Amino acid sequence: MGNIMIVGVGGQGTLLASRVLGNVFLASGYDVKVSEVHGMSQRGGSVVTYVKYGKEVYSPIIEKGGADIILAFEKLEALRYCEYLKKGGRLIVNTQEIDPMPVITGAAKYPEDIVKKLEALGISVTALDALSLANEAGNAKAINVVLLGVGAKSSEIAKEKWIEALKATVPEKLLDINLKAFELGYNY
Repeated sequence: MGNIMIVGVGGQGTLLASRVLGNVFLASGYDVKVSEVHGMSQRGGSVVTYVKYGKEVYSPIIEKGGADIILAFEKLEALRYCEYLKKGGRLIVNTQEIDPMPVITGAAKYPEDIVKKLEALGISVTALDALSLANEAGNAKAINVVLLGVGAKSSEIAKEKWIEALKATVPEKLLDINLKAFELGYNY
């Protein structure tokens, strides 16, 4: 059984990432449940997706302290949802900062040293500039697939299954960019 949370900001591709994960686990013979919590996604608000897989999965919801892996597409979202990570879990975080509305309006400041704060909590953090790798692949929106590549490297699922899932999920016109983004993440 595995529990993965994807957290980000509306427009970052969290839903595509959850579909790729669902497809890779289904193709690997697992029962899979995916739940998408959109929040204020249209306005750059927080977006959370749960992906659970195993022999039999009855509910897609992941409780606090239950996630094996959190893929965080933005640092503040990593901090916001880190309590969902289980002890010994892994947090893969894009170091990009996207200002939420209170920061944009001047009502709050973006927190400093988020990755250091997460590490101080005893969390295993893999922090990377996924935006730069996505740009290197040819599209800034490929952050999601870069992060999937990082996670795939340490998974029990063969790399070929991940590639097949990408081919089954990503629109044809964007496939080459996403395959390159996956490779950059996988080799990070």
